[in-house]
Amino acid sequence: MTDAPETILVRTHRIACDGSGDGVPAALGHPRVWLEIDESGMVECGYCDRRYVLVGGPADNGTPNKG
Repeated sequence: MTDAPETILVRTHRIACDGSGDGVPAALGHPRVWLEIDESGMVECGYCDRRYVLVGGPADNGTPNKG
């Protein structure tokens, strides 16, 4: 059984992810990548599988903010 990806609610369509957070410093994360949320209302990071959901967008189903 695998854990669901970490979901982070955001208020902008363009976000940067470097794998840091939850006690992981940026130096131990992954290279910074810029991600763009499309009409689906969400995007997943190809490195760390974090899911970024646009607040009020189609993918925002009341998921608590984990970020």
